[in-house]
Amino acid sequence: MTVSPLISRAVLEQRFNSGLADMLEKHEGLGVYILVLANAVQNPDLWNSLRDALALRHRSLRERITGVLRQGQRLAEPEDDLMVFLKLLAIGFENLAPIEQRLIPNPNAPDMPPWEAQFNPIRALRPARMSEAKVEGAMRPFDPLGFHFNKPFLAKEVLWEGNLEDKPVRLLYNKFPFAPLHGLLVPEPAQERPQLLTPELHGWAWDIARTVSADVPGFGLSYNSYGAYASVNHLHFQTFVRQRPLPAQTNPDTAYPLARQHFSDMEDAWFRLDELHQMNQVYNLVYSIDGVLVIARARQGAVAPEPWSAGFAWSEAAGVFPVSSREDYGGLDHASLHAALARLAV
Repeated sequence: MTVSPLISRAVLEQRFNSGLADMLEKHEGLGVYILVLANAVQNPDLWNSLRDALALRHRSLRERITGVLRQGQRLAEPEDDLMVFLKLLAIGFENLAPIEQRLIPNPNAPDMPPWEAQFNPIRALRPARMSEAKVEGAMRPFDPLGFHFNKPFLAKEVLWEGNLEDKPVRLLYNKFPFAPLHGLLVPEPAQERPQLLTPELHGWAWDIARTVSADVPGFGLSYNSYGAYASVNHLHFQTFVRQRPLPAQTNPDTAYPLARQHFSDMEDAWFRLDELHQMNQVYNLVYSIDGVLVIARARQGAVAPEPWSAGFAWSEAAGVFPVSSREDYGGLDHASLHAALARLAV
């Protein structure tokens, strides 16, 4: 069992980046190529270091896959990965580049946090899984036959396995990331819990966010409840490291289009989460060194997604909007984003 990479920003970044390079070198399948590519474009330095190897792999995969398809044969690759790769062929490797980001301030209220737009075409290629489903209730039982983080083919996508705060965990790369050093943290994966937070796991996440943030400034844990665009029904959190707070984490006394609440007391936060569970109310969470941000919002399927988005999860609810079209990226303004969030208000 190796030492946790969550002991410093430098160690995390080194392990994160070297793990991607190693994965690309050791595995030849579509899934690994897509994962490494999608993570590489998150960081210009990482993109520059991996671009040539990715271009070489892209050409090799293109020749192999197009040859097999011309012969009318079946590919020994997951259907989701094949569809993503065919879309990447349509985009063209030469047209890929690091993501772009810009701040969108409110021209009429400079004290309001600016929204953030992110031009991230690869993110839009992500398979929908359960995020497109119209859901009812507060949970669905874990389905061992569905997609989950214990699938054997995901073993190569694991960044680290070990113990955090006395729990075994699995930290995987996010295959379609939209945040810096974006990972998927699965506590006690063998327990195969559905995406339903418990008092114990809330307290665990609270402690992880506070202890790791002391060593990795800007570290956060996010959580999409069932029905709030959680795409996998296997209890997990998302990890990220940001240089500045999310828009929803700033200026807590100013108006915000969604019902946001920040809790600096763990038990007070759980009382609120338990209340939301009792009401079958969905929500997004962001844990940080200062506590947890709770955002209650409309259930997925209750409001039609914006034409430029596949749906709003924790990132969008907190004010960061990945888009796949350059036209949308350039055309989004503060008023339209404010209105999009307001449509999810409950």
